[in-house]
Amino acid sequence: MTLTILRSVRPWGHDLVDLHIDGGTFSALLPPGAEAPAGAEVIDGHGMLALPGLINAHAHVDKSWWGRPWVPYGGEPTTQGRIAHERAQRGALGIPGPDVTERVLREFLRHGTTAARSHVDVDLGVGLDGIAAVQEAVARLEGALEVEVVAFPQDGVVRREGVLDLLDRAARAGADSIGGLDPCLIDRDPVAQLDGLFDIAARHGCGLDIHLHAGGDLGAFEYELIIDRTRRAGLEGRVNIAHGFALGQLPAGRQRSLLADFAQLGITWSTVAPIGSAPLPWEAMREAGVGLGLGTDGVRDLWSPYGDGDLLRVALDFARLHGARRDEDLVRVARLASSDAAGFVHREVHDLVPGARADLVLVEAENVPDAIVRASRRELVLAGGRVVARSGEVLL
Repeated sequence: MTLTILRSVRPWGHDLVDLHIDGGTFSALLPPGAEAPAGAEVIDGHGMLALPGLINAHAHVDKSWWGRPWVPYGGEPTTQGRIAHERAQRGALGIPGPDVTERVLREFLRHGTTAARSHVDVDLGVGLDGIAAVQEAVARLEGALEVEVVAFPQDGVVRREGVLDLLDRAARAGADSIGGLDPCLIDRDPVAQLDGLFDIAARHGCGLDIHLHAGGDLGAFEYELIIDRTRRAGLEGRVNIAHGFALGQLPAGRQRSLLADFAQLGITWSTVAPIGSAPLPWEAMREAGVGLGLGTDGVRDLWSPYGDGDLLRVALDFARLHGARRDEDLVRVARLASSDAAGFVHREVHDLVPGARADLVLVEAENVPDAIVRASRRELVLAGGRVVARSGEVLL
C-alpha cells in the first residue's frame, strides 16, 4: 500500500507535524517539511487542527428517514406512544433498509465520524432484518465507517414473547452486544428482563447495552440490579448503561458509591446530552475511572425530527449542559467524542499516534476549544488512511 503523508497539521492543536500513514494506520509523526519518499501520496493539511475520527457511542442508524421528504412528527408523546407510532409508520418509509441506513451513515462520515456503536431494532415485526440492513449499508461504504451492532429490543423484552429468542439468535449470529430497555417502566418486570439478558450475554460472550430512562430512586434501583448481575455473571467490562438520567439526580454520596461499583466492574456510560436532563457527574466519573461516551441517538426519525449526525454538535451540547468553559474541560469533551471512546468500538487505541487506525478529521480552528464551540466544518476526513470526505462532501 502506498505511503501517505499528511503535511503540516496540528494534532490536538499542538505544533505542526507531518503525519505518515502506512497500511491504513499512522506510522510516524515527524517534523514538517522533510522530502517525501518516491511514490508517496502527499496531502497538504494547510496547518489545520487535526483530531482523531469521531466515535459515536450511541446511535440508531436503522431508524432515520434522512434524505426523504419531510415526515411530520406524530403519535402520542410518551415512550410507549413513540414505540407504537414508529411500528405503525416505519414500513412505509423503508425502515429498516440498507438505503435509509446508508444515507445516515454518509452524514456521519461527512461530519467526521469514522466509528459508531448502533442500536438496531430487533422485534417481532422485523426479526433480524434491521441488522442485515445495517450490515449491508456498512459494506457499501467499504470499511470507511466501522459500526458495532447492538441488537436492541425497542418494543420491550419479556412483555413480548419471543424477543429473548430473537436476541439469542442475534448474539449467536455475531452481534457485538444485545440491548435492554427500561426493565421497570417498559417491561414492569426488572428481574425477568435482566436475568434473561444477562443469561444470553454470559452464554455467548457478547456485551450488554441497556437504555435506562427512569429517574431518581427507581433509576438507582435499576443500577443496583445491573451491578449485582454484572458481578454474578462475570461480565466485567462488557456492560454499558445508556442515558441513565437518574445518575445526575442522586445525592453526591449515593453517586460516589455507585461510581465506585461501576468502576470496579468496568460498567460504562453513554449519553446524548439531551436538553433539560440533569448534568452527569462527569468529572467524578473520570476520576473514578468510569468510561463515558457521546452519541447522537436517533437522527431525524419517527421519534424526533431533530439531529443531523454531527457528533461535534453533540459535544457542544454536552459542554453547555455541563458548564464546561475552561479550555482544559473543552479538550476533555473533545476526547469523550473521539480518543476516550475507543472502548465503545473495541479499539485498544484511537488517537493520532503510531499504530492507531488512520482515522482523522481536519478543521479550520484555532484550537480544540474553538473547534468545539463553533462545531467547525470538517474540511478533510480520513478513514483507515483513505480520504472519504473533503470540504464537507462525502467522496464515496
